[in-house]
Amino acid sequence: MKHSRGMICLISSGLFALGTIANAQVDRNHKTDGKTMKLMTYNLKFASPTFEPPWDVRRDMQVDLIRKYSPDILGTQEGLKEQVDYLMDQLPEYVVIGEGRKGGDDDEHVAIFFKRDRFRLRETGSFQLSETPEVAGSGPSVNPRMVTWARLAVINRPANGESSPYPMDYRGHWENTREFYVFNTHFFNSAREHLARMNSARLIMKRINALNRFGEWTRERPVFLMGDFNARPGGDVYRTFVGDGNSDDPLLLRDSVAGGRGIDWILYRGSVDVLSYENVDYHVDGAYPSDHKPIFVEFQMLEE
Repeated sequence: MKHSRGMICLISSGLFALGTIANAQVDRNHKTDGKTMKLMTYNLKFASPTFEPPWDVRRDMQVDLIRKYSPDILGTQEGLKEQVDYLMDQLPEYVVIGEGRKGGDDDEHVAIFFKRDRFRLRETGSFQLSETPEVAGSGPSVNPRMVTWARLAVINRPANGESSPYPMDYRGHWENTREFYVFNTHFFNSAREHLARMNSARLIMKRINALNRFGEWTRERPVFLMGDFNARPGGDVYRTFVGDGNSDDPLLLRDSVAGGRGIDWILYRGSVDVLSYENVDYHVDGAYPSDHKPIFVEFQMLEE
């Protein structure tokens, strides 16, 4: 599948829509200090004609939810092109990357939204959860699955009154570059597809571990893996990512909530700490914009 350096697949455009839906949940739209980072994973629920409320109602609820929590990075699952495009148009502060799981705009997307004023896109790509990961749409003919990933760099702007971390002649200075990886996915969901979920987890770990730094002279890049895994904490798929709790393998990931919860996870590895975790119970008068609740985690990026 496509792999490009510095290529933005979809770029947010349009005006910031006014107004909010009347739902008095906590506003998370606070400023960050450059060392904290807010991540959200959210299965949007595809624009099903039988799901209530319908997409033309749910879409503004989702825009309102995202504005209230203001994640720096948002990974979505199940979004069809019209859904991803609508959110992109209404949320111009985000850059959006990702393609359909059959290539191009076809079928569902596992998109990554990131704030354009916080991060620079260094590299992006996708791969299929199949025996031929580089072949778009490979795997089962119905509901193939995939991963979208990005290497992002923190935009290092000095605060008011502070000097720039970069010298006047910054050639040869690399110590100010802070980068990390984000992976977003949606696993197979039927009971008979346990083997497919297991092999998907193994493939993702292989891809993540291939990015591990070679030596101590290389600055670590933290990794975040988010998505709808259609598997429960404590099971084989979960242990493939995080171990059994007794392992000291530095290549394993950690869950952002102790012991894990549900089937939507944000896992991580590297020099970051979890500041807060929330299973977001957002609704409007009892109506939910999806059959999933978003997971919202704030991380602290640590100095090496």
